[in-house]
Amino acid sequence: MSPPALPRTLVVDSGGTGIKALVLDAHGRMITPRRRVATPYPCPTSVFLETVRSLAEPLGEYERASIGVPGVLRHGRVVHTPHFVTVAGPFTPADPQLVEQWRGFDVAAALSLVLGVPVRAVNDAEMAGCSVIAGRGFEVVITLGTGFGFAMFDGGHLLPKVEMSAHVFQKGETYDQRLGNVTRARIGRERWNARMVEAIDGLRRVFFWDHLYVGGGNARHLRVDLGPDVTTVPNIAGLLGGAALWREELEGHVGAGAP
Repeated sequence: MSPPALPRTLVVDSGGTGIKALVLDAHGRMITPRRRVATPYPCPTSVFLETVRSLAEPLGEYERASIGVPGVLRHGRVVHTPHFVTVAGPFTPADPQLVEQWRGFDVAAALSLVLGVPVRAVNDAEMAGCSVIAGRGFEVVITLGTGFGFAMFDGGHLLPKVEMSAHVFQKGETYDQRLGNVTRARIGRERWNARMVEAIDGLRRVFFWDHLYVGGGNARHLRVDLGPDVTTVPNIAGLLGGAALWREELEGHVGAGAP
C-alpha cells in the first residue's frame, strides 16, 4: 500500500452533543477511522482543548489541523458559541463565567499550541460546506444536528457568518429551538419535516441562493421534497471539509494559528 499523500489533516468536528475526529490525506480521503466522544459539560476552554487532544492522540501523525466549532468565529476567535457555555449541555442555562471565558477565545491559536501543528478554525457548518459546494454562484449550507447550522459561499469563497440559528422562526422561537434535535425527538418526524419545508421556503425568499445543501446528523430524517435547488448531503461532510478548508481561495477567510 502506498503511503498517504501529504500533508495530512487532522479534522475535528465539535458539536453540542459530540466531538468527532479523523485524519484525511492531501486529497481529502479518510486514512483513519472516525473517533467520537460525547461533548463534556461543563466545558471550559481547558476541558475542550484536552478533550480534542485526547481524541486526536490515537489517530497518528498529521501536518495540520482543521476544527469546526458551533457559533460565530472571526479569524479563529469565538464571538459567540451556544452550547459550550451552558451548565449542562444544549438548551440548558448559560454559565456567565463560561460565557466570558469563551468570548474572544482564539481556538485556532490555542489548539495549535496543544497539537503542535498549524490549525484553521471556522464554524462547523462552514467546514461542512467546504466539502460539498460546487464553487459556482451563491451557495448556502444548512446543517441539522443539535441545532441549526448555516453557512454561505459565493464563487467558492466563504462569506461572513450569519447566525441564523438565533433568528426567530416561529411563535417567538428560534430556528435552533424549533428545528433542533431535542424538538425533533419531541414532536416527531412528520411535524418536524413540515417545519423544515416552511423554513426552507421562507429562507429561499430571503437569500435567493443558486443552490442549497442540507446536511448534518438529522438530515437523514428528511422525508420531503425540498425543491430542485436543494441537495441533501451526508453527515460525514462535516469532517471531510477539513482538508478543503486549506484551499487557497479560503486564505484570509478562516482563523489560523501556528505553534
